[in-house]
Amino acid sequence: MINRPRRLRTNPAMRGMVSENRVEARHLVLPAFVADGIDEARPISSMPGQFQHTLDGIKKLANECAEAGLAGIMLFGVPKPEDKDANGTKALAPDGILNRAIREVRDEVGDGLLVMTDVCLDEFTDHGHCGVLNPDGVVNNDLTVLLYAEMARIHAECGAHMVAPSGMMDGQVLAIREALDDADHDDVAIMAYGAKYASAFYGPFREAVGSSLQGDRKTYQQDPANAREALREVFADVEQGADIVMVKPALPYLDILRQVADAVDIPVAAYNVSGEYSMVEAAAANGWLDRERTIDESLLAIRRAGADITLSYWALEWAQRQAR
Repeated sequence: MINRPRRLRTNPAMRGMVSENRVEARHLVLPAFVADGIDEARPISSMPGQFQHTLDGIKKLANECAEAGLAGIMLFGVPKPEDKDANGTKALAPDGILNRAIREVRDEVGDGLLVMTDVCLDEFTDHGHCGVLNPDGVVNNDLTVLLYAEMARIHAECGAHMVAPSGMMDGQVLAIREALDDADHDDVAIMAYGAKYASAFYGPFREAVGSSLQGDRKTYQQDPANAREALREVFADVEQGADIVMVKPALPYLDILRQVADAVDIPVAAYNVSGEYSMVEAAAANGWLDRERTIDESLLAIRRAGADITLSYWALEWAQRQAR
Protein backbone atom coordinates (compact mmCIF):
# COMPACT_ATOMS: atom_id res chain seq x y z
CA MET A 1 0.00 0.00 0.00
CA ILE A 2 1.37 3.43 -0.99
CA ASN A 3 1.25 6.20 1.58
CA ARG A 4 -0.21 9.27 -0.13
CA PRO A 5 0.19 12.38 2.09
CA ARG A 6 -1.11 14.50 -0.80
CA ARG A 7 -4.64 13.31 -0.05
CA LEU A 8 -4.66 15.76 2.86
CA ARG A 9 -3.72 18.68 0.58
CA THR A 10 -6.43 18.35 -2.05
CA ASN A 11 -8.45 21.51 -1.25
CA PRO A 12 -8.49 24.48 1.16
CA ALA A 13 -10.95 22.84 3.57
CA MET A 14 -8.80 19.72 3.81
CA ARG A 15 -5.62 21.71 4.30
CA GLY A 16 -7.29 23.87 6.92
CA MET A 17 -8.56 20.88 8.85
CA VAL A 18 -5.10 19.34 9.27
CA SER A 19 -3.10 22.55 9.62
CA GLU A 20 -0.87 22.20 12.67
CA ASN A 21 -0.04 25.84 13.41
CA ARG A 22 -1.88 29.11 13.10
CA VAL A 23 -0.95 32.73 13.69
CA GLU A 24 -3.59 34.88 15.37
CA ALA A 25 -3.66 38.58 16.17
CA ARG A 26 -3.63 37.79 19.88
CA HIS A 27 -0.15 36.28 19.43
CA LEU A 28 1.31 39.49 17.98
CA VAL A 29 2.90 42.64 19.40
CA LEU A 30 3.74 45.76 17.39
CA PRO A 31 7.08 47.47 18.17
CA ALA A 32 6.64 51.23 17.72
CA PHE A 33 8.79 54.34 18.01
CA VAL A 34 7.80 57.64 19.59
CA ALA A 35 10.10 60.61 19.10
CA ASP A 36 10.51 63.84 21.01
CA GLY A 37 10.51 67.20 19.27
CA ILE A 38 8.69 66.28 16.05
CA ASP A 39 5.37 67.69 14.81
CA GLU A 40 4.51 64.91 12.37
CA ALA A 41 5.44 61.30 11.79
CA ARG A 42 8.98 60.90 10.48
CA PRO A 43 9.56 58.06 7.97
CA ILE A 44 12.34 55.58 8.73
CA SER A 45 14.15 55.29 5.40
CA SER A 46 15.66 51.86 6.04
CA MET A 47 12.29 50.46 7.18
CA PRO A 48 9.77 51.47 4.49
CA GLY A 49 6.31 51.85 5.98
CA GLN A 50 7.59 52.46 9.52
CA PHE A 51 7.77 55.80 11.31
CA GLN A 52 8.92 57.68 14.35
CA HIS A 53 5.59 58.84 15.77
CA THR A 54 4.49 61.92 17.67
CA LEU A 55 2.71 61.47 21.00
CA ASP A 56 -0.66 61.95 19.32
CA GLY A 57 0.38 59.57 16.58
CA ILE A 58 1.46 56.83 18.97
CA LYS A 59 -1.90 57.06 20.77
CA LYS A 60 -3.74 56.68 17.46
CA LEU A 61 -1.52 53.74 16.55
CA ALA A 62 -2.20 52.08 19.92
CA ASN A 63 -5.94 52.41 19.35
CA GLU A 64 -5.59 50.77 15.95
CA CYS A 65 -3.65 47.91 17.56
CA ALA A 66 -6.38 47.41 20.15
CA GLU A 67 -9.11 47.46 17.52
CA ALA A 68 -7.21 44.88 15.45
CA GLY A 69 -6.97 42.52 18.43
CA LEU A 70 -3.21 42.62 18.88
CA ALA A 71 -1.80 41.53 22.22
CA GLY A 72 0.25 44.66 22.76
CA ILE A 73 2.40 47.53 21.61
CA MET A 74 6.09 47.71 22.53
CA LEU A 75 7.19 51.31 23.00
CA PHE A 76 10.64 52.62 22.18
CA GLY A 77 11.49 56.24 22.95
CA VAL A 78 13.61 58.47 20.72
CA PRO A 79 14.88 61.57 22.58
CA LYS A 80 16.16 64.74 20.97
CA PRO A 81 19.86 64.35 20.06
CA GLU A 82 20.80 67.19 22.40
CA ASP A 83 19.11 65.40 25.32
CA LYS A 84 21.41 62.38 25.17
CA ASP A 85 24.25 62.06 27.67
CA ALA A 86 26.68 59.46 28.96
CA ASN A 87 24.25 58.15 31.59
CA GLY A 88 21.04 58.16 29.58
CA THR A 89 19.46 60.63 32.01
CA LYS A 90 16.30 61.20 29.97
CA ALA A 91 15.39 57.53 30.35
CA LEU A 92 14.58 58.27 34.00
CA ALA A 93 13.27 61.83 33.67
CA PRO A 94 9.51 62.37 34.19
CA ASP A 95 9.45 64.44 30.99
CA GLY A 96 11.44 61.86 29.02
CA ILE A 97 9.68 60.94 25.79
CA LEU A 98 9.25 57.27 26.64
CA ASN A 99 7.78 57.95 30.08
CA ARG A 100 5.36 60.50 28.65
CA ALA A 101 4.33 58.07 25.92
CA ILE A 102 3.67 55.28 28.41
CA ARG A 103 1.37 57.49 30.44
CA GLU A 104 -0.55 58.76 27.44
CA VAL A 105 -0.90 55.41 25.72
CA ARG A 106 -2.06 53.68 28.90
CA ASP A 107 -4.61 56.47 29.48
CA GLU A 108 -5.76 55.98 25.90
CA VAL A 109 -6.16 52.19 25.77
CA GLY A 110 -6.54 51.17 29.42
CA ASP A 111 -6.41 47.39 29.60
CA GLY A 112 -7.61 46.94 26.03
CA LEU A 113 -4.03 46.56 24.83
CA LEU A 114 -0.89 45.59 26.71
CA VAL A 115 1.44 48.56 27.07
CA MET A 116 4.92 47.04 26.90
CA THR A 117 8.14 48.99 27.31
CA ASP A 118 11.78 48.69 26.36
CA VAL A 119 14.00 48.89 29.43
CA CYS A 120 17.39 49.86 28.04
CA LEU A 121 19.57 52.94 27.83
CA ASP A 122 20.91 52.73 24.29
CA GLU A 123 18.41 55.20 22.80
CA PHE A 124 19.25 57.71 25.55
CA THR A 125 23.06 57.56 25.74
CA ASP A 126 25.35 59.71 23.62
CA HIS A 127 27.66 56.73 23.10
CA GLY A 128 24.84 54.40 22.06
CA HIS A 129 25.66 51.54 24.40
CA CYS A 130 23.02 49.85 26.53
CA GLY A 131 24.49 51.01 29.82
CA VAL A 132 26.88 53.29 31.66
CA LEU A 133 30.51 52.97 30.59
CA ASN A 134 33.63 52.59 32.70
CA PRO A 135 36.60 54.85 31.86
CA ASP A 136 37.96 52.07 29.63
CA GLY A 137 34.76 52.12 27.53
CA VAL A 138 33.38 48.82 28.85
CA VAL A 139 29.80 48.75 30.10
CA ASN A 140 29.56 48.74 33.89
CA ASN A 141 27.18 45.83 34.45
CA ASP A 142 26.21 46.46 38.07
CA LEU A 143 25.63 50.20 37.81
CA THR A 144 23.63 49.66 34.63
CA VAL A 145 21.45 47.08 36.34
CA LEU A 146 20.60 49.60 39.07
CA LEU A 147 19.49 52.07 36.40
CA TYR A 148 17.41 49.41 34.66
CA ALA A 149 15.64 48.63 37.94
CA GLU A 150 14.78 52.30 38.43
CA MET A 151 13.73 52.67 34.80
CA ALA A 152 11.39 49.69 35.10
CA ARG A 153 9.89 51.08 38.30
CA ILE A 154 9.22 54.39 36.56
CA HIS A 155 7.61 52.59 33.61
CA ALA A 156 5.33 50.76 36.02
CA GLU A 157 4.40 54.04 37.71
CA CYS A 158 3.57 55.46 34.29
CA GLY A 159 1.23 52.56 33.56
CA ALA A 160 3.21 49.83 31.79
CA HIS A 161 1.64 46.38 31.93
CA MET A 162 4.94 44.71 31.05
CA VAL A 163 8.59 45.77 31.01
CA ALA A 164 11.16 44.22 28.70
CA PRO A 165 14.82 44.55 29.74
CA SER A 166 16.85 44.20 26.56
CA GLY A 167 20.38 45.15 27.58
CA MET A 168 21.68 41.64 28.38
CA MET A 169 23.24 42.67 31.68
CA ASP A 170 23.84 39.91 34.22
CA GLY A 171 21.28 40.02 37.04
CA GLN A 172 18.97 42.53 35.36
CA VAL A 173 15.78 40.49 35.75
CA LEU A 174 16.24 39.88 39.48
CA ALA A 175 16.99 43.55 40.14
CA ILE A 176 13.93 44.65 38.18
CA ARG A 177 11.66 42.10 39.83
CA GLU A 178 12.76 43.22 43.28
CA ALA A 179 12.34 46.90 42.39
CA LEU A 180 8.85 46.33 41.03
CA ASP A 181 7.77 44.25 44.01
CA ASP A 182 9.20 46.73 46.52
CA ALA A 183 7.18 49.50 44.82
CA ASP A 184 3.94 47.45 44.97
CA HIS A 185 4.04 46.73 41.25
CA ASP A 186 4.10 42.98 41.67
CA ASP A 187 1.42 42.69 38.95
CA VAL A 188 3.72 44.20 36.29
CA ALA A 189 5.20 41.39 34.20
CA ILE A 190 8.75 41.03 32.88
CA MET A 191 9.50 39.86 29.36
CA ALA A 192 13.22 39.15 29.43
CA TYR A 193 15.40 39.23 26.33
CA GLY A 194 16.81 35.86 27.32
CA ALA A 195 18.73 35.09 24.13
CA LYS A 196 19.67 38.29 22.33
CA TYR A 197 22.43 37.92 19.79
CA ALA A 198 25.01 40.45 18.58
CA SER A 199 23.38 40.45 15.17
CA ALA A 200 23.82 42.36 11.92
CA PHE A 201 20.04 42.19 11.52
CA TYR A 202 19.56 45.16 13.88
CA GLY A 203 20.97 47.64 11.37
CA PRO A 204 17.73 49.44 10.39
CA PHE A 205 16.67 49.66 14.05
CA ARG A 206 19.68 51.87 14.71
CA GLU A 207 18.20 54.47 12.36
CA ALA A 208 14.75 53.99 13.87
CA VAL A 209 15.94 54.99 17.35
CA GLY A 210 18.58 57.49 16.23
CA SER A 211 21.34 55.38 17.77
CA SER A 212 24.70 57.02 18.47
CA LEU A 213 26.53 53.70 18.64
CA GLN A 214 30.08 53.47 17.38
CA GLY A 215 31.51 49.97 17.47
CA ASP A 216 29.49 46.96 18.58
CA ARG A 217 27.88 45.26 21.58
CA LYS A 218 29.69 41.94 21.38
CA THR A 219 30.85 42.11 25.01
CA TYR A 220 27.29 41.77 26.32
CA GLN A 221 25.09 40.45 23.52
CA GLN A 222 25.52 36.80 22.57
CA ASP A 223 27.86 35.29 20.01
CA PRO A 224 25.91 34.04 16.95
CA ALA A 225 28.06 30.91 17.01
CA ASN A 226 26.71 29.77 20.38
CA ALA A 227 23.58 27.82 21.23
CA ARG A 228 24.28 26.34 24.68
CA GLU A 229 24.99 29.83 25.98
CA ALA A 230 21.47 30.89 25.00
CA LEU A 231 19.91 28.26 27.22
CA ARG A 232 22.18 29.25 30.09
CA GLU A 233 21.03 32.88 29.75
CA VAL A 234 17.37 31.88 29.47
CA PHE A 235 17.50 29.61 32.53
CA ALA A 236 19.08 32.43 34.54
CA ASP A 237 16.26 34.79 33.57
CA VAL A 238 13.62 32.22 34.49
CA GLU A 239 15.24 31.65 37.88
CA GLN A 240 15.35 35.42 38.50
CA GLY A 241 11.63 35.82 37.91
CA ALA A 242 11.02 36.41 34.20
CA ASP A 243 7.41 35.82 33.19
CA ILE A 244 8.25 35.49 29.48
CA VAL A 245 11.59 34.92 27.74
CA MET A 246 12.46 36.19 24.29
CA VAL A 247 14.73 35.10 21.46
CA LYS A 248 16.06 37.89 19.22
CA PRO A 249 16.41 37.91 16.21
CA ALA A 250 13.77 35.42 15.17
CA LEU A 251 14.20 33.97 11.67
CA PRO A 252 18.01 33.44 11.67
CA TYR A 253 17.69 31.84 15.13
CA LEU A 254 14.71 29.50 14.75
CA ASP A 255 16.87 26.65 16.02
CA ILE A 256 17.47 28.58 19.26
CA LEU A 257 13.78 29.44 19.50
CA ARG A 258 12.88 25.76 19.24
CA GLN A 259 15.41 24.77 21.90
CA VAL A 260 14.17 27.47 24.28
CA ALA A 261 10.51 26.56 23.73
CA ASP A 262 11.31 22.92 24.50
CA ALA A 263 13.34 23.79 27.59
CA VAL A 264 11.14 26.19 29.59
CA ASP A 265 7.63 26.07 31.03
CA ILE A 266 6.82 29.78 30.61
CA PRO A 267 5.70 31.60 27.43
CA VAL A 268 8.35 32.24 24.80
CA ALA A 269 8.51 35.33 22.56
CA ALA A 270 10.51 36.01 19.42
CA TYR A 271 11.38 39.37 17.87
CA ASN A 272 11.03 39.52 14.09
CA VAL A 273 13.62 42.29 13.89
CA SER A 274 14.18 45.30 11.63
CA GLY A 275 16.65 43.59 9.30
CA GLU A 276 14.25 40.72 8.67
CA TYR A 277 11.52 43.25 7.91
CA SER A 278 13.67 45.42 5.65
CA MET A 279 15.04 42.53 3.58
CA VAL A 280 11.53 41.38 2.70
CA GLU A 281 10.35 44.92 1.99
CA ALA A 282 13.32 45.57 -0.31
CA ALA A 283 12.92 42.30 -2.19
CA ALA A 284 9.18 42.81 -2.58
CA ALA A 285 9.69 46.37 -3.82
CA ASN A 286 11.89 44.94 -6.56
CA GLY A 287 9.30 42.33 -7.50
CA TRP A 288 11.48 39.46 -6.32
CA LEU A 289 9.05 38.18 -3.66
CA ASP A 290 5.30 38.01 -3.18
CA ARG A 291 5.18 40.40 -0.22
CA GLU A 292 2.04 39.21 1.58
CA ARG A 293 2.83 35.52 1.16
CA THR A 294 6.35 36.11 2.47
CA ILE A 295 5.02 37.97 5.52
CA ASP A 296 2.55 35.19 6.21
CA GLU A 297 5.22 32.52 5.86
CA SER A 298 7.66 34.41 8.07
CA LEU A 299 5.18 34.81 10.93
CA LEU A 300 4.06 31.21 10.59
CA ALA A 301 7.64 29.93 10.67
CA ILE A 302 8.26 31.79 13.94
CA ARG A 303 5.08 30.39 15.41
CA ARG A 304 5.90 26.86 14.21
CA ALA A 305 9.35 27.03 15.77
CA GLY A 306 7.80 27.58 19.18
CA ALA A 307 6.94 31.25 19.71
CA ASP A 308 3.85 31.92 21.80
CA ILE A 309 4.29 35.65 21.12
CA THR A 310 5.85 37.39 18.12
CA LEU A 311 6.99 41.00 18.02
CA SER A 312 6.80 42.11 14.40
CA TYR A 313 6.65 45.38 12.48
CA TRP A 314 4.05 43.66 10.29
CA ALA A 315 1.79 42.84 13.25
CA LEU A 316 -0.85 45.53 12.74
CA GLU A 317 -0.92 45.27 8.96
CA TRP A 318 -1.20 41.49 9.17
CA ALA A 319 -4.05 41.60 11.69
CA GLN A 320 -5.97 44.20 9.71
CA ARG A 321 -5.56 42.15 6.53
CA GLN A 322 -6.90 39.02 8.23
CA ALA A 323 -9.96 40.93 9.41
CA ARG A 324 -10.91 42.05 5.91
